[in-house]
Amino acid sequence: MSWTGKILRVDLTAGTCRAEPLNMEWARDYIGQRGLATKYYVEEVDPKVDPLSAENKIIWATGPLTGTMASTGGRYSVITKGALTGAIACSNSGGYFGAELKMAGWDMIIFEGRAASPVYLSINDGDAELLDASWLWGKSVWETEPAIKARHQDPLIRVSTIGRAGETGCLYAAVVNDLHRAAGRSGVGTVMGSKNLKAIAVRGKVGVGNIRDPRAFMKATVAAKKVLADNAVTGQGLPTYGTQVLMNVINEMGAMPTRNHRDVQFEGAKDISGEAMHEPRKTDGKKNLVTNQACFGCTIACGRISKIDEGHFTVQNKPQYWGASGGLEYEAAWALGSANGVNDLEALTYANFICNEQGMDPISFGATVGAVMELYDMGVLTKEQLGIDAKFGSAEALTHFVEITARGEGFGREIGMGSKRLTAKYGHPDLSMSVKGQEFPAYDSRGIQGMGLAYATSNRGACHLRGYTVASEVLGIPIKTDPLVTDGKAELVKAFQDATAVFDSAGVCVFTTFAWTLSDLQPQLHAACDESYTMESLAVIGERIWNMERDFNNRAGFTHLDDTLPKRLLTEPAQTGPAKGLVNGLDKMLPEYYQVRGWNAEGQLLEATRARLSL
Repeated sequence: MSWTGKILRVDLTAGTCRAEPLNMEWARDYIGQRGLATKYYVEEVDPKVDPLSAENKIIWATGPLTGTMASTGGRYSVITKGALTGAIACSNSGGYFGAELKMAGWDMIIFEGRAASPVYLSINDGDAELLDASWLWGKSVWETEPAIKARHQDPLIRVSTIGRAGETGCLYAAVVNDLHRAAGRSGVGTVMGSKNLKAIAVRGKVGVGNIRDPRAFMKATVAAKKVLADNAVTGQGLPTYGTQVLMNVINEMGAMPTRNHRDVQFEGAKDISGEAMHEPRKTDGKKNLVTNQACFGCTIACGRISKIDEGHFTVQNKPQYWGASGGLEYEAAWALGSANGVNDLEALTYANFICNEQGMDPISFGATVGAVMELYDMGVLTKEQLGIDAKFGSAEALTHFVEITARGEGFGREIGMGSKRLTAKYGHPDLSMSVKGQEFPAYDSRGIQGMGLAYATSNRGACHLRGYTVASEVLGIPIKTDPLVTDGKAELVKAFQDATAVFDSAGVCVFTTFAWTLSDLQPQLHAACDESYTMESLAVIGERIWNMERDFNNRAGFTHLDDTLPKRLLTEPAQTGPAKGLVNGLDKMLPEYYQVRGWNAEGQLLEATRARLSL
């Protein structure tokens, strides 16, 4: 079995840490990470809990393949009730922290209560203790990680932490590890900050040696790595351009949300694309992109490491930002760029640096700025209120806003509420491009119809990583479907959602699904964990996880009325590109989706569905 069989329960109120055995029946039924931690969470927490109260819990979880030789086996997730949404939140991160936690001998950490003053958790293999973090409070991610390593005199410690955004209550604060890998969405960092929990520092030397069938596991992982290497996306596109390979592709097909979804194509997309990151700058002849980078055990290496032009207005006289660090990925480049009409690549890189440094989701931040710029364009917000001229396309406004939002200062506190609360406060709630309070990622659902249904039904609010039908509708993976039609999309979305739940729970990266199907993952889980993992059982587990999350949200107060899209996407047709004249056809897709899910017309699980999935 590739589980360690052990979880760490930390009572922040009492200041205690204790080990307890993993519930192996649950582990087999929910695999690990997203599925297993959510099972623990929904069994222990009242769905009506205030996300920022001491009664809420927050869980760090690995999967059974985390820390193994499986490609991309470095993932971990943070599970809680989201501060931004009030829905179930599971935010996934790469880097090296997850593998280190597993190698220290832990499958999961469950935090309960609230510390009276700032603390951090120190784990050294089987030893765990809460230590004073008052000396770290107020420090950025970039300051906290090296400070902890220096205090413990161990450069190999891995750190998962919040920055100032998580301390000041920005509702989409992230949890960041390895300086620029993040459990980024839904406000998991806000929940962490509300508990006075600054960081988790882990050093693991135990390793992961409990593979059920090592010979079969090695054979399965070698075969799976070859599939990744031979695939055009995972073997060529992502290593070369990262997720930014999509910028020009999505723009050309008329699905690039631009200026708060007013438009579906951005005239400046080429200036902020993956290709642009490779081109020498006119100012200094150097490239924005320094190199690519891989997370633990990853054979894809889609990560970007970038360096800002030292003469750019954002970093003049700021040498702390002159070094190379985590560069733009597609979602961040879109949210900071196209969503606001900004085509200044260096300004976007700077804003992304600040999001990493202070622990803030660049998607929700950038999309909220898009709403602010539209309100400014309408005259609802003024220069006096904002402290700057905030026209669409202003790199100066974007970078000003990222600084004050990360610090929780001035109008930045309002931007930190997210677009749903901000637009409602100023009388225009329809301008929030969000579902369940979480802002959209980088695909306009008028140009990619299936993504509209995926957004509307996502259990954690608008999200591309819960059912990435772009793979099928745009890239033809595993089959090509027409992005402009609604037929068959209910079945497609369900299939993607269920399969993704399995990959997330296994401890591998969802980007493997550009090349892998469950038939590539199943032999790895079968050899590593339990011989009962068959294709059929994994399909049921994925569906079980999805329905468990849905049931929690229903009990938390969400209804079928929350499975919707902003009025703009349902009533304002796209003006350019292949989707010209189209709105999203959610009204047709949603009833079909409920039917294939085994739910009633109100979006509630039927008793027959509960019984079939053992819920």
